[in-house]
Amino acid sequence: MISYLKGIVAGIQKQSGNRHILTLEVNGIGYDLQIPARLAQQLPESGGEVQVFTHYQIREEVPLLYGFGSPAERDVFRHLLSVSGIGAALAIALLDTLELPELVQTIITGNIQLLIQAPGVGKKTAERICLELKSKLIEWRKTAGFFVATGGPAPGILEEVQMALLALGYTPTEVSHALHVVSEDIGLPKDAYVEEWLRQAIAHLSSTECSH
Repeated sequence: MISYLKGIVAGIQKQSGNRHILTLEVNGIGYDLQIPARLAQQLPESGGEVQVFTHYQIREEVPLLYGFGSPAERDVFRHLLSVSGIGAALAIALLDTLELPELVQTIITGNIQLLIQAPGVGKKTAERICLELKSKLIEWRKTAGFFVATGGPAPGILEEVQMALLALGYTPTEVSHALHVVSEDIGLPKDAYVEEWLRQAIAHLSSTECSH
């Protein structure tokens, strides 16, 4: 119905449950859109002009608009909504927990441990997402020309490395980025020891922290 809205940021409100509402003024009309927290942090202050890609939904006879920073993000949101038991709140929580390339990769590779880092997503829900969306996202990725990083430890090592890094307080996005860098840039083989993956990943994460 509405593909996108281009207008002036009139305000962003944070509501209960980490919900963010963007009020966008378009030709003198104010539209309220629920947006991911990640997008809320990227938008300019009130008065800045932005383009937001939208998803229109009617729930219990109430029309709702959701806003996203790119068509790809909206596509993945819609794919998540197609999974039984996944509503808009869980879909947005997943988009906020992992950056889009990492989220798509995580679902395609069946990485349950990263998915359950999203608030409200349990193991069974994560398994259902991977089961129902793996083939759809592989196909979507081809047609959308969407690059997904493939580097990282072998599956048997991956979970142990991820859990150790998450336990140290790193976010799912930081963990995913670090493992990709260690794989692609440093060239650590997939079947290297868990300790070596951890050592290299922590070294990378520590260096990025120091540079900020």
